[in-house]
Amino acid sequence: MTDAERLAILGPDIVASIRARVKEAPEPSDELVEKLRRIMTRPAGGIPRGDR
Repeated sequence: MTDAERLAILGPDIVASIRARVKEAPEPSDELVEKLRRIMTRPAGGIPRGDR
């Protein structure tokens, strides 16, 4: 979905509200980023044995 489509569906007030809440969120930890990277790069694969 493009920004224009999102704006057309939700309206400018809702989009502004979402953007403000996103800015309030803390940066993810390095550990979380690594876990998410593993999920995204191996969506159908199992977790390597050494990582359990």
